[in-house]
Amino acid sequence: MDNMALMNAPMLHFKNSALFGIHPKSFLCFQAQSRSITKKPLLVEARGRANTRTESAKIRNRRMLKKYNGTATHPRLSVFCSDKQLYAMLVDDKNRSCLFYGSTLQKSIRQDPSCSALEAAQRVGEALVKACDDLNIKEISSYDRNGLHKRGEKLQAFETIISSYGFLPRKGCS
Repeated sequence: MDNMALMNAPMLHFKNSALFGIHPKSFLCFQAQSRSITKKPLLVEARGRANTRTESAKIRNRRMLKKYNGTATHPRLSVFCSDKQLYAMLVDDKNRSCLFYGSTLQKSIRQDPSCSALEAAQRVGEALVKACDDLNIKEISSYDRNGLHKRGEKLQAFETIISSYGFLPRKGCS
């Protein structure tokens, strides 16, 4: 740049300040000469909620419970599968009662000769189907997997038994 352009530029002078040091300093402030640069307003966007992939399973489950409610004739099937065990419940949300509870920890499921976790999960499914017949339940209102994304071997064995009796659609057992 030539010296004439520097002389025409406005200069800012600051007095002694702890922020800028002891000695006063001069700052040059240049304005944009080009007309092709357009000024855009600063927009700050706030996201309404967290990313759904990292969203808590409890939050998803609470939101799902608002949509699906079980009744005595069409209960909600809630299944939780940990690393070692499987737990299943038929829930009547209207009366706030549990119609059936079965897990792979129950002595009636495990029986005297100990069985593998897969066989126990199948037995929980068979006990659930028997309980549905006793309670005169023909279909379930919703299937709640409690935030489980992946279907492990125990859950697949459980779902295969349930879907063979018509409680789950076949495509859900992939």
